[in-house]
This record gives sequence, structure tokens and C-alpha cells, in this order.
Amino acid sequence: MTSSRRFLVFQTAFPGDVLLTLPLLQQLRRSFPGAHIACVTIPLAGELLRNHPAVSTRILFDKRGEQRGVGGIFNLARRLRSDGYDTAIVPHRSLRSALAVALAGIPRRIGFDRSAGRILLTDIVRYDNTMHEIDRNLSLLGPLGLSADTQDLPSLYPGSEETARVDEFLRQWHSAGGQAASLVALAPGSVWATKRWPAEQYSALGRLLTDRGFSLVLLGSADDAALCAEVVSAVGSGRATSAAGKLSLLEAAELIRRCAMLVSNDSAPMHLAVAMRVPVIAIFGPTVPAFGFAPRGPRDSVIGREGLACRPCSIHGGARCPIDTFECMLSITAAQVFARAEPILQQHVLG
Repeated sequence: MTSSRRFLVFQTAFPGDVLLTLPLLQQLRRSFPGAHIACVTIPLAGELLRNHPAVSTRILFDKRGEQRGVGGIFNLARRLRSDGYDTAIVPHRSLRSALAVALAGIPRRIGFDRSAGRILLTDIVRYDNTMHEIDRNLSLLGPLGLSADTQDLPSLYPGSEETARVDEFLRQWHSAGGQAASLVALAPGSVWATKRWPAEQYSALGRLLTDRGFSLVLLGSADDAALCAEVVSAVGSGRATSAAGKLSLLEAAELIRRCAMLVSNDSAPMHLAVAMRVPVIAIFGPTVPAFGFAPRGPRDSVIGREGLACRPCSIHGGARCPIDTFECMLSITAAQVFARAEPILQQHVLG
């Protein structure tokens, strides 16, 4: 099927949400190979779309910075109107997202029934709580007559710049005495405090991994740098290093690609690993996979404390445990996580 149509996908949530929107973009490209497909994201998440064959144009919307407020929405809508899109697909459920595509005069506007701006949409799709977020997003293609490929996973495409940057990062660590062979990635951070498995447990897991001959790379944002440094200090800089705040998201994806596996909290790095086809062990505390945001690669798994009456306590997590026990995370041990990791690591060694 060929097409000269112009599609706009509007997803200005967190980077993890953009990663889970990629299968929608990928299927849209397969269905309309000749179409112009643009995607609106926040600047941080827009990095993920570099080199992506499904995306013709990246449009960066700094909704909390220079483009915040009503003026920013009107300016964005003016640009979108001049670009002449015929169809907008809006996975993001905010009023601002629906308002922007309506003000842009895009004739067909597809979004969820839970959108705060649903009155501004022309095609409304039921948001199904029982589905994985990837499948929920794919359901937005239904009004276009497309059947969703629910086996599709997000894909990322680090290029030569990302490869060179990661090469240099590892070279610098090796020059400083680091052992950069047989890597395992750990991502101990999260925007939400209650989603963070304790640093001492990551440190204990790190020691179990290095005792088996693996080296560690710690991943996260600049805000996670102190946390990652704590784990590196506990393990030893010869066997662990931190890339927190030092790499872009796409560079982090390239670094994950070189690892045997990733251990992560319920946060964006687990979706980076899925996109690079690297096995993930995800540690879920206040949240649960039933919300639809768990990693879904064929070798991925989730560890969480089952049977707690207080769990889940929030769809996002929070600043502190609402009942001050934090049992959902404190009851998960490094030994449990390592036992789950061993078969993956053994397969890596044999492979």
C-alpha cells in the first residue's frame, strides 16, 4: 500500500511512553510506506526517534520550558496547521494534546475515550485497562481500518555517532583500569522514590554478578548520578562504572545493546532494553504489570512481592510509602534477583 497521506502522532509524555508508542509508528509506516509521518514529543524523548525509519519528522515541544502555557500551544498549532496533516493520532490523554491538534485544524483526530480533551477528537477509541500499553496504542489504528500486530516490539536505531560515543565511554573506563568485557547493566533510579529498589540491594546484586566474572555499567539520568555512584563504590570501580547523566537516551540504548542483560526498576531503561532486544529483569514495587507497562520481550521477566494487600498503591509510585513499610521493595532480595538472572547469564556465556 502506498500513500501520500500526512500523519501526526502526538505523544508528549515521558520517554518510556514514547518507547511504547513506537510499535504504533512502526505499523503505521508498514501500512503506509509512502506517507509522511511526524511525531511530536518533548525534547528529551525526541532523541529516541533519531534515525528511526518510521518517522519522517521529529517535532520537539518543550511544554514545560520555552513553549509552556497557552502561547506555546497556539504556536505549535500554527506550525502544525502549516504542515497540512490530514490525520492526528493522539495516545497522550491530556487536554493540551487534543487541543493542539484541534487548533491545528487537522481533519481527523483519533484518541482515547479517557482523554481530557475527548470532545475535541473525531474518532474515540476505548482505553482498555486489561491490555498492555503497546496494544492500547495500537488500538488507535482501528479507525484507519488497520489490524494491530500485537507481537511487535519497539525498535531503536543508534547510529554512528552513538556508537562512537559509547566506544569512547568504555575506552575511558578501560584506560582508568576498568574491565569492560561481559557487561551487565543496572538501572537503579526512577523519578518516583517508591519505585527504587534500595541501593544496598543493587550493590549486593552487583557483587554477586562481579563474583561470576561480569562487569557492571550503571545507567540513569543526571539525577541518578549519586545513586549510581553509591553502587559503583560498593562494587569497586575496576568492575563497575556509571554512565548516569553522561549519555543521551539513544547512546544509553547502544550501551545496553552491548550488555548481557539489564536489571531495572519500573522505569524507562527497561523499555530501552526491550527496544534493543536485550533481556530485562524488572523490579516492580508499588506498581504491577497488570497496568500494562511491563517489559514484554520473549526473555524478559518481572519480580514483585505478591500477596500484599496494599499493592498496587499507585499507577506511578510516589515520594514515600503510604503506609511507611515499603515492604513491596524491602522484601525483594539480591539473591532472588540473581537467581532469576543466572539462566540468562549462562545462556550469554554459552552463546
